[in-house]
Amino acid sequence: MAKLSRRVDMCSGPLLKNILIFTFPIMVSGVLQLLYNAADIIVVGQFEGPASLAAVGSTSSLSQLLVNMFMGLSVGACVCVAKSYGARDDDGVFKVVHTSMGLSVICGVVIAALGFIFARPVLELMQSPEDVIDLSTLYLKIYFLGCPATMVYNFGAAILRSVGDTKRPLYFLIVSGAVNVVLNLFLVVVVRMNGVAGVALATVISQVLSAVMVVACLCRSMESYRLRLRHLKIYKEKLGEILRIGIPAGVQSSLFSISNIMIQSSVNGFGSAAMAGNSAASSVESFEYTLMNSFHQSALSFTGQNVGAKQPERINKINGICALMVTAVGVLCGIVINLFGTQLLSIYNTDPTVISYGLIRFSVVARFYFLCGVMEVLLGGLRGMGNSFIPMLSSVIGVCGLRVVWIYTVFAADRSLYILYWSYPVTWIVTIAAHFVTYVIVKRQCDRKLGEPAANH
Repeated sequence: MAKLSRRVDMCSGPLLKNILIFTFPIMVSGVLQLLYNAADIIVVGQFEGPASLAAVGSTSSLSQLLVNMFMGLSVGACVCVAKSYGARDDDGVFKVVHTSMGLSVICGVVIAALGFIFARPVLELMQSPEDVIDLSTLYLKIYFLGCPATMVYNFGAAILRSVGDTKRPLYFLIVSGAVNVVLNLFLVVVVRMNGVAGVALATVISQVLSAVMVVACLCRSMESYRLRLRHLKIYKEKLGEILRIGIPAGVQSSLFSISNIMIQSSVNGFGSAAMAGNSAASSVESFEYTLMNSFHQSALSFTGQNVGAKQPERINKINGICALMVTAVGVLCGIVINLFGTQLLSIYNTDPTVISYGLIRFSVVARFYFLCGVMEVLLGGLRGMGNSFIPMLSSVIGVCGLRVVWIYTVFAADRSLYILYWSYPVTWIVTIAAHFVTYVIVKRQCDRKLGEPAANH
């Protein structure tokens, strides 16, 4: 009974209840994972000053560029495991799991090498100020060395979530997150290590710990998704399935990061105080995004398993519930962040100028962030049905392309941070419309493939 209670049944039972049970641990896990970076920013902001805060905070868009490029493959792994598991295909689950974990190690090593080599040249292209760039480079080089562990954990956690187990990834992050916070304070305050290097090293150690725990969990499992390290192998047919969904997802995430790098570069032009304010505000908003993104993962996993189980009649209900819930969470978070913006930003830095810059971002991005959540849920449903390429194109054009156009036209005409930040909600609205049209078309195709008449929907 204990084993069964770890997993949520995605193919039968009440959807709202099961989605909430599945989603809540993902929410908490995501928040804990964000505490890695937030703890870094808070410690250096309070003990080292605005320059160190800007150095750590302004690196997020660059680190996400490389990480997201490969993290899309974990989305492909999640969908493939969910479909095979829903179809009770134990051999398929075995092959996807071992292909995925082998792929995670390869991806992690590649990211570590690329990040370590190109950290400073890219920061120079981003026009990182002279008083920040050396510290930013130091932080990134140490951070990227821990990326193999980051990849292993995220791929492993994706496998567990795809079969309905969201509790154990949460437990692992509770432990590693606590270790990260304690090490931050120990290395920076007690040992008096360079603040930027200290928080980066603490993050790497905690990432290694979380990776070890998730691998041990998979190896000890008695289910079809058990990991046998000596059987790690890239199965070509499963690799093809993972890449078909994962590459478009990775390209999309990377292009999002590129557009965010361009926005970060524009913010850099306003000086280190604006960078610090933007970094602090972005860190707060990342908690809102993580809460909402948990419904993206629910839509993806529930849709994937029900496609595998040939139950298309549940798909619209799944994505409808997720869209309503993500809207409620996003609107509520936006209200809270804007009501308590000054207090939240003062956790990172008490400089009134830094706080004022952060409040500008909150007034636009946090207030309308629920639109991003709706966009992500539609994306999760599409990927769960096995379609990743068309939504990638929609996102590239609607988000990335339009943001670049915005920077060179609207923002160029009125160079203010307020105008720059409006590029976010405008592009979310355009992309939601494109995803919705795509969803209707793909759902009809899925109905026909699985034998459910499209007219019933």
